[in-house]
Amino acid sequence: MSANRVDSLQPGTFTLDDQEIEFGPGDSILQAATRAGCYIPHLCWHAGFHAHGSCRLCTVKVNGRMGAACTVQASAGQNVESNTEELRTQRRTLLQMLFVEGNHFCPSCEKSGNCRLQATAYEAGMTGPHFEEFYPNRPLDASHPDLLLDLNRCILCELCVRASHDLDGKDVFAIGGHGIGAHLLVNSPSGLLGDSAIAASDHAAHVCPVGALLPKRQGFAIPIGQRRFDLKPVSQSEEGTP
Repeated sequence: MSANRVDSLQPGTFTLDDQEIEFGPGDSILQAATRAGCYIPHLCWHAGFHAHGSCRLCTVKVNGRMGAACTVQASAGQNVESNTEELRTQRRTLLQMLFVEGNHFCPSCEKSGNCRLQATAYEAGMTGPHFEEFYPNRPLDASHPDLLLDLNRCILCELCVRASHDLDGKDVFAIGGHGIGAHLLVNSPSGLLGDSAIAASDHAAHVCPVGALLPKRQGFAIPIGQRRFDLKPVSQSEEGTP
């Protein structure tokens, strides 16, 4: 067993942007930072699931080398950099790419104000899409009596996949295809949500960080201006939830 692996199994401290952070056995850098109240941008990480590392938004420099804060284990003596111009620029670029790869029209989206993608873009200082927009034409699935699935907004974070498998035990969702052709799949005979085993009370139904999977008839129950990220920016909001 390597010395770094032994260190990660013991409590200790590392520095994050010159601030000392305590970590516990098995903690990732992101877990320890979040517990300490330090914000590292992320989209695909959730406190309740194993780390996935797909969005790369939480990339930090650890002892001079790039790594995803959600997957890199905390180790005593690490020097972690997150709030640097290099990393802020990289995150803005990643966010701009996510926006143009889908159809994210925030002013008309019922998730506006509760959307982690939108809130993270505001936090990063993103003022426009920058790249040419794809305007994909993806299916809208309204077949379920209580849930709406709009694949135009899906960012492939796999939170619904993990929630359905790890917490609900249903395996309703999966990711199919590769690269630009990757897409969310629904496990049902027809491929539609209405023929699947998902229920409105499932964890998978409430974990989406964007507006891809939404409860029906609740879109504006909380008025615009009074929603989670309307009240506090994402960097000051409770972490680990979508």
